[in-house]
Amino acid sequence: MLERWTRLLEEHIHTACEQMTREPAGQLAHPYTVASKPGSPYYSDELWDWDSWSTSIVLGQVEVDTGRQGRFARYEQGSLLNFLDHSDEDGVVPVQLAPEKTLMRGDPARSGAFAENMHKPVLAQHAALLTQRQGSAEWARPYMSKIARFVDRYLESHVHPETGLAYWQSDFAIGVDNDPSVYYRPNKSTAAVYLNSLLYRELLAHGYLLEELHDLPGANRRRHQAQDLADAMTEHLWDERDGAFYSVDIALRPVDAADWLHSGAPRTWASLLLRIDSWSSFLPMWAGLASAAQADRMAASVRDPRTFSATFGIRSLSRLEKMYNLRASNNPSNWLGPVWGMSNYMVFRGLVKYGLNEDAQELAEKTIRLFGRDLEASGALHEFYHPDNGEPIMTKGFQNWNFLVLNMIAWLQGRVVVAEF
Repeated sequence: MLERWTRLLEEHIHTACEQMTREPAGQLAHPYTVASKPGSPYYSDELWDWDSWSTSIVLGQVEVDTGRQGRFARYEQGSLLNFLDHSDEDGVVPVQLAPEKTLMRGDPARSGAFAENMHKPVLAQHAALLTQRQGSAEWARPYMSKIARFVDRYLESHVHPETGLAYWQSDFAIGVDNDPSVYYRPNKSTAAVYLNSLLYRELLAHGYLLEELHDLPGANRRRHQAQDLADAMTEHLWDERDGAFYSVDIALRPVDAADWLHSGAPRTWASLLLRIDSWSSFLPMWAGLASAAQADRMAASVRDPRTFSATFGIRSLSRLEKMYNLRASNNPSNWLGPVWGMSNYMVFRGLVKYGLNEDAQELAEKTIRLFGRDLEASGALHEFYHPDNGEPIMTKGFQNWNFLVLNMIAWLQGRVVVAEF
């Protein structure tokens, strides 16, 4: 069965990936990629931030598998350039663009005091991924100042001075839509594992691009900033008691020497752990900043059927959490327990990085079974799934990061694997 589903998925993805490309339209001046096939009621003409990055990882694998190197280059590069076209002079880049509109809630720009979320920190990573595949960063040289301003905007406006950790401005468009460590919590209160893991890799990716373009001082500065962030994550997000990385609450009252009630014993801690077991707790492994000992402890949770381990992958939230539920939900999409292709993939990549190959193989095979069964039964894939019976929960026709199962298959077969920076 696994072999049959593997062949079925390979054949489907190699063909269906063409359905995720779009030509320039409206305010999108460059070709770009989307998450679903044409005509889908969801995501069929919208350019999303981390979605377009993950799609590039898939399309790179398709090119290697089919021997059609460069087939999708203009769509992948165009996705990045569309976002950069809409960056402002302060480095603010929108989360999502469509031909006729830009997704906004509050004002993320200077006029709004940079108090709203913007594009997730995967712009430099996207550029680095394309550079690694092309073998040269020269194509990116004209856009480096915009990428630099974007990275600087995160460091200047989204980092908590007391901890050195990046925080979400609000719970709008955070990617993991209803993550309980952020969702319905006060603005500017959560330094999330997910966000900081992405930003760590973003700093390294920008450093890589700068070095490729022979700016060694700039590259080293970014790498120092990445190490500072990794140190802050280890200090504040790692919980030695539980053997896990957690998001933290940073919305603490300031220490005030004139406050007589607290002056006798002012707080000495800069954050409070939010001990919520989410799949994003594994992202420091994906980012490569966890120690080997930390990775070994986290891997035990990957295997634990009481919490994360399920028949068809990794639960997006531990089933021991009070918030765990598997309801169909869109806007926000439900990350409170269902299995997602993206979380399966990113946990898988973390396991591979730390040489936990048996765990990685098991997770890859679970993902093949999940998507193979669905494709065979319904002729399409869905956005998220029941972790125990593999039944699709909603959004038929969703493609995007589900197609990363192709990269898992290449790893299982010992072939060339295209991976993110």
